[in-house]
Amino acid sequence: QVQPVESGGGLVQPGGSLRLSCAASRSAFSIYDTAWHRQAPGKERESVATITRGGTTIYADSVKGRFTISRDNAKNTVYLQMNSLKPEDTAVYYCYVPPRWGQGTQVFVSS
Repeated sequence: QVQPVESGGGLVQPGGSLRLSCAASRSAFSIYDTAWHRQAPGKERESVATITRGGTTIYADSVKGRFTISRDNAKNTVYLQMNSLKPEDTAVYYCYVPPRWGQGTQVFVSS
């Protein structure tokens, strides 16, 4: 499997929005569930959102109603739309397309 490649991180003020992208092989999306995880400094990596092969979405309680995971099969890309960002959302965000992890993209939420 090709390593997923994330993009879209950056610095944003509280209340702002960012959209993360994860590019991977089309075959992987059709076979596996795809997930976004994050790891904040000094904390363990945690699952943020998952989209199953069938399109079902699952979210961590901390991001429900603010984050949306979606998939564009034509572009071989999974997205994480993040709205109403909070300082506690600051972390490195990783895309996981089994069995490979992406390299991560940094999100800073600060005024």
